Amino acid sequence: MTEHSIGVDISKSHLDIYNLSTGASGQFDNNPSGFIALAKWLPKDDLRRIVFEPTGPYHRAFSLALGSKFPLVKVNPLQARRFAQACGVRTKTDAVDARMLAQMGAAFNLGPDPEPSLEALVLKELRVARLALTKQSTRLKTRLKMLTVPLLRCQANKQAKLVKNQITEIDAEIGMRMSQDQTTVRNMDILCSVPGLGKVTAAALLIEMPELGKLGRKQVASLAGLAPINRESGQWRGKAFIQGGRKPLRDALYMPAIVAMRHNPDLKQKYQTMVAAGKPPKVAIIALMRKLIELANTLIKNDRKWTQNRA
Repeated sequence: MTEHSIGVDISKSHLDIYNLSTGASGQFDNNPSGFIALAKWLPKDDLRRIVFEPTGPYHRAFSLALGSKFPLVKVNPLQARRFAQACGVRTKTDAVDARMLAQMGAAFNLGPDPEPSLEALVLKELRVARLALTKQSTRLKTRLKMLTVPLLRCQANKQAKLVKNQITEIDAEIGMRMSQDQTTVRNMDILCSVPGLGKVTAAALLIEMPELGKLGRKQVASLAGLAPINRESGQWRGKAFIQGGRKPLRDALYMPAIVAMRHNPDLKQKYQTMVAAGKPPKVAIIALMRKLIELANTLIKNDRKWTQNRA
């Protein structure tokens, strides 16, 4: 029996659709009425996947409307573009992108993603808003150091105070929402038991990586973008470096790694050992970031709090 692989290119106003098995294509509005029409257009039997690229706010309504009814597969836009180039396709239009997404899903036999809950999406949106406010707060502090006009300093101080209050309100909202789920409360307690991880960082880890506790050690490091990538060709050996992964997760782990370097006995020893062996301090800090995310994953998987390594 034919398995249908559907590609969807999402833009602000419309959805371009392509069915790989039949060659049928279509275009629908990116709104509730368009989602209903698309659901009627999709094949009723043997629908294997609907492949799309994340497009910020434009794909969210589409994902929420169809995620509980159809097998949605979200793919990395860069990888999708590289796949099209590997197929010899240089043209880039919405219709072509939809066709290439359908082909990519079939070529790699991509399976549907777990459906995110509405609560998880709300927490993610709150987290993104908090990051934006944090950056704004940093810019205001920098600006205050250069301002000399009293009026401008007064305005900047008021803005800084407002931003600080908004961050506090978002933290309270995140804490309230996370406290409603007993599993999340338990995971927060586990993460906060690790020296270097506070409530803000623990919440960030659980929001940015909902897979925490369900992955292997190498998987969680790779997903966070903290697994070194080797570069070798013939007899040439280049330096390994980290890339890809979830940048907000790495950003959330940097300061905890600095704190752990000083106050976590196990990680402090690891840092000192690496530096003594000639590793640059920055490389050692990245190693601590990887150790933190791997430790968090292991503790949640085993449902236990941190204890110091006595070995």
